[in-house]
Amino acid sequence: MRITSEPFGSVDGTGVTRWTLQRGAVRVRVLTYGGIVQSVETPDRDGVPDDVALGFPDLEGYLKRPEPYFGALVGRYANRIAGGAFTLDGTVHRLPRNGGPNCLHGGERGFDKRVWDAEEVESGVRLSRVSPDGEEGFPGRLEVSVTYTLDADGALRIGYRAETDAPTVVALTNHSYWRLGDGPQELRVAASRFTPTDGTGIPTGAFAEVAGTELDFRAGRPLTIPLDHNFVLDGEGSAVAELYAPGSGRTVTVETTEPGLQVYAGPELGGVALEAQAFPDSPNRPEFPSTVLRPGEAYDSTTVFRFGTR
Repeated sequence: MRITSEPFGSVDGTGVTRWTLQRGAVRVRVLTYGGIVQSVETPDRDGVPDDVALGFPDLEGYLKRPEPYFGALVGRYANRIAGGAFTLDGTVHRLPRNGGPNCLHGGERGFDKRVWDAEEVESGVRLSRVSPDGEEGFPGRLEVSVTYTLDADGALRIGYRAETDAPTVVALTNHSYWRLGDGPQELRVAASRFTPTDGTGIPTGAFAEVAGTELDFRAGRPLTIPLDHNFVLDGEGSAVAELYAPGSGRTVTVETTEPGLQVYAGPELGGVALEAQAFPDSPNRPEFPSTVLRPGEAYDSTTVFRFGTR
């Protein structure tokens, strides 16, 4: 295991550092700006390495084009909150409407646009920051840490932890886009249901079966349609999803403690985001798994991206 760090420019006078984690044939680069996974190099079936995560070669790229959230750490609340508002314990909290009529990915300046503190840990790096009470409209002072490590087999493990001094809502994710090789990719998702949405990406509150629809990826099949859907995972643990590129033979499987997987495949980007996260608009949907965090509790979530070939 090899861990190094180097300066990577600055944002508003604050220095940004790039951390490189390497174990065997897998090399991952993480930025302290936005907790961004800048690159992930893995070998194809012939042993030839290449970068399989979409991103920019320099900091300026991320500053000029933040909207795709390439590789970003997303929070305080990943995905959408309807109307930019939610009610908690009888108090209405109003958030930026930066995604049409809704709050998207934590607001106008979410976690993806902050410079994080960093420290080396065993097999990786831990990023941390304090999100003050009221940041982007969210209540409570939130202490957050996100740890990126490489397992013995080169899997990228991302561990999220947060504590608050007042009731709040939290939902964090990583927004990496995967392109495992040239040509079409095949997707498998262990989900028999999804959450239908209105025209702005907000769930209706229903749970619909994927059977008989174009969203049935349980057996795995080529990804030929645009996607931006939250899948209700059948169970947490190993291989809740797999992306496979027949041309290169590369695979990435997803393991997570989260209840949902937002799959975003925009045709203009050429990559697929596999965002393990809470359901969209959970703060306004009591029928969904709760995303409320209270003092004395700890938000604790883990997602693993495991790389291989076949």
